[in-house]
Amino acid sequence: MTIEHDGLIIIGENFNTSRKIRGSTPRRVSEGGKHALTYKNPNGSVGSLDITEGFPEDEEEQKKFPIPHITHALKNNDLDYMRWLVTTQANSGAHFIDLCVDEITHYPEERMDWMRKAVKTLQSFTDKPLALDSSDSDTIQAGLEVYDQDKSRPAINSLNLEEPRLPLIQMAKDMDTYLFINAGGASGMPADDKERTENMVKLMDMVDKVDIPMDDRYLDPLVFPIGANPEFGNHYLDSVSALREKYPEVHIFGGHSNASFGLPGRKVLNNAFISLSILAGCDALMIDPVMNPTQGFIEFKLATDVLTAKDDFSMKYIQYWRSKNS
Repeated sequence: MTIEHDGLIIIGENFNTSRKIRGSTPRRVSEGGKHALTYKNPNGSVGSLDITEGFPEDEEEQKKFPIPHITHALKNNDLDYMRWLVTTQANSGAHFIDLCVDEITHYPEERMDWMRKAVKTLQSFTDKPLALDSSDSDTIQAGLEVYDQDKSRPAINSLNLEEPRLPLIQMAKDMDTYLFINAGGASGMPADDKERTENMVKLMDMVDKVDIPMDDRYLDPLVFPIGANPEFGNHYLDSVSALREKYPEVHIFGGHSNASFGLPGRKVLNNAFISLSILAGCDALMIDPVMNPTQGFIEFKLATDVLTAKDDFSMKYIQYWRSKNS
């Protein structure tokens, strides 16, 4: 099943228990010892998510406290909040919804139970494919076992060269999933662009052996924070360029918002880095499409493909504008 898209494939990153909102957000309301996050539904009504559990009593600590809102939504079984999170991403252009429950518990059996429950819940809200994301391959398998493929094909997020991750290759083949593949090595993260590319080539050779179609493969050369090393951006971009040249039919993406972590003006940096990534060869983005509207990136990708002779006779570009105008 091919993902239909205008120019870029968007992986919505925002249903992940690692996601937190700073306690100083204007969305937080507190009254009578209770705390909640407010949100606005598409119909204009205001909802609220109870975040009282674990929230500090000291007012100064409250402002700095990272609110694990996805964890609260799952533990509270707040279907309205979860529906709002999923549908706003889908309505903002996400083709996949990334789902990760790892931080909700340290216990593997509990984590698998949470993944099963979350898959069923999110599939009740959307027919968009879910990317099942976990550091534990068994948790991914647990989610796949309850996944309703009559609604969509799932994705596995993600394969790398670590020994415990390698069974994901056969799992993807047997369970007919998309496969996200990152540049992590057998014993650690890649040091530079060359190691990223070398790791990816090794993984692609392994995936070739089970004959997973190129259109089902999504390569992630790994984006690291630029604030930690000024060359991290170039390492990623150079690897994207090398992979695009070697594998013209594969999909390439990255967690592009990682680049700006710890720096001011993150949205400005994110927008610039996404543009550079598209020029380097990315045809997919893993972002929060609500905070980072996708239309401008899609049009940039379509336009650059015209101007660099990647869109023969501008056919995709013309089709997009005809569709938009109609």
